Amino acid sequence: MHTIRYIMVGGFLGAGKTTTLARLARHYSDQGKNVGVVTNDQASDLVDTNTFRSQGFDVGEVAGACFCCNFDELMSTIEALGEDQRPDVILAEPVGSCTDLVATVIQPIKRLFEARFQIAPYTVILKPSHGRRVLRGETGSGFSPKAAYILVKQLEEADAILVNRIDELSDEQVEELVELVSRRCPGVPVIRMSARTGEGVDQLVALLDQDGDFGRRVLDIDYDTYAEGEAELGWLNSSLHVAADESFDLDDLLLDVVTRLGEILGERDAETAHLKVIGLWEGFFGVANLVSSENAPELSLSSNCQVKTIDLIVNARVACDPEWLKEVVHKEVNAAVGARGAVAEFRQTQSFRPGRPVPTHRFDDSPGE
Repeated sequence: MHTIRYIMVGGFLGAGKTTTLARLARHYSDQGKNVGVVTNDQASDLVDTNTFRSQGFDVGEVAGACFCCNFDELMSTIEALGEDQRPDVILAEPVGSCTDLVATVIQPIKRLFEARFQIAPYTVILKPSHGRRVLRGETGSGFSPKAAYILVKQLEEADAILVNRIDELSDEQVEELVELVSRRCPGVPVIRMSARTGEGVDQLVALLDQDGDFGRRVLDIDYDTYAEGEAELGWLNSSLHVAADESFDLDDLLLDVVTRLGEILGERDAETAHLKVIGLWEGFFGVANLVSSENAPELSLSSNCQVKTIDLIVNARVACDPEWLKEVVHKEVNAAVGARGAVAEFRQTQSFRPGRPVPTHRFDDSPGE
């Protein structure tokens, strides 16, 4: 029977999951393997899905709930990816505010679909900006203790932890993060990595190619704290069309939108978990993002395009009221677009706080125990 290698990479919002999975997708594709990618969000219009598709990958999206709460759709999405060509590898990117994925996703796959899947080590990416503050126990981490609880629990269930963005850190900062992680999760392998430059990705691939009984670190978790922490985040997905009479620089617009939003959020002390904007035009695309209050906005993927019309998608995960977030996004996007003599037509905006997670399945022990 054909078996699928199931690789799930977790981590907090803005940790670098999409960039990491894109590198892994290219690696396995270059090896001649058929690769499917499954993205996940609490709503539709996901920047990550469009980013993967724009890079030519076969992508399915589980929208409206996390993998754990929509397990059946996760499995049907994987099935749909295999209708034309059976995948050898499935790369799964869960919602960045979710945890307890070993008990609610990996263990159910192992128990219910054992013959169809090989489970790779479950890796979790540590986001340096928020991770450093949370693991130090700083009161000014940007999030409440309940939201920080989620980040810590994500690390505790990992088979391996990736300290990402090392290209942005000094050697001392990297070593401090490794020490903080090792103190919190003793005995768990730690890989130093930059998904952007590729440093450390070979070690990640070697880890993921290992065979063994992975996904066994089932959490002792308080779902009340988990749910309240997740609900503190305002969630927004917005899609719009932009049109102008004269050409403008797409990358400049994307960076301007993120910069304007970052400034307003900073003035209100509304901590950004992740803010992403993608612009799409005739097969070309660019992406800008902001991952925390202590980071600068960046153009993570350049389009190098002059355009008159684009489709724009904004995803924002911020510790603030979602209705206020919606007003700010509409206002600042319109301002950035108007500065280029263009007009924005908002097609859909979803803004809300995530509801309480209710997993489809939860196995709180490993088979045979």
